[in-house]
Amino acid sequence: MATAGNSRRAVGVGLLCCCLWTVTLAAVTTPNPTIIVKEGESAELQCSYSSDFTSPRVEWKFVNKDQETSFVFYDGSLTAPYKDRAIPYPQGITLKQITRKDAGEYSCEVTSTGSKTLYGEAKIQLQVIVAPSKPVAQVPRSVSTGSVAELLCVENDGYPPPTFIWYRNKSPMQIAPQNSTYTIDPKTGVLKFAAVSTSDSGEYYCEATNNQGKQASDLVRMDVQDVNVGGIVAAVVIVLLILALIGFGMWFAYSRGYLDRKENKKVIYSLPSETRSDKNFQQTSSFLV
Repeated sequence: MATAGNSRRAVGVGLLCCCLWTVTLAAVTTPNPTIIVKEGESAELQCSYSSDFTSPRVEWKFVNKDQETSFVFYDGSLTAPYKDRAIPYPQGITLKQITRKDAGEYSCEVTSTGSKTLYGEAKIQLQVIVAPSKPVAQVPRSVSTGSVAELLCVENDGYPPPTFIWYRNKSPMQIAPQNSTYTIDPKTGVLKFAAVSTSDSGEYYCEATNNQGKQASDLVRMDVQDVNVGGIVAAVVIVLLILALIGFGMWFAYSRGYLDRKENKKVIYSLPSETRSDKNFQQTSSFLV
């Protein structure tokens, strides 16, 4: 019985190894691993594979900027989102009316089964040239003098990646002014004040620019307010006075005995009347407070 069991296990392992050994990587290539097109144009995604593939099965996958994966071509046909805007052919796909959402990575995966299983893959990066979308200016509404303030210009659609410039009260701010309390990073769009002053109050907006165009954000006002030192000192003095009054009141109450004086109760018992009989004798008492 042990010999039979060992034999069956050996056969199973042998079949598993046999199956693993028959999976072979084969050549799948693309002549253009990086494709750059303008928004609205078409893109040719080409994929070629060797003659080792018999009855090849070709699939196309897409991974967008958010790392979400979807099929473009599966089981011999285009998927629903691409039926009206793509044309498949034996060694490639033509995408029509490219939009910024088409930017990402496309994979051509080829498999075939027979005496051995072949597999190969080629990747294509599709970059869509597009003007920036309207950026968002993230500006703190109110800050105190002397504090650090950071203003952000956010834009994620433009390609090539845009550069940024900031405006204060509709006048452009210099990128690297001398003896200034702020700095601007034109690549990230970050405007940073090391220590704001009241003169930094105003209306701010940013602008994103690349070789396809530019877009400006909405105006956002930032107010810089002086720290009210006098008010803070006055509040501290008032709190200290209140605490002093409470302490004095508690001392006065203790010194006069108001807090620890206790009222004593006295009990007076009256003697029974001589005229009462022993039969009707009852002890009576009265309590005086």
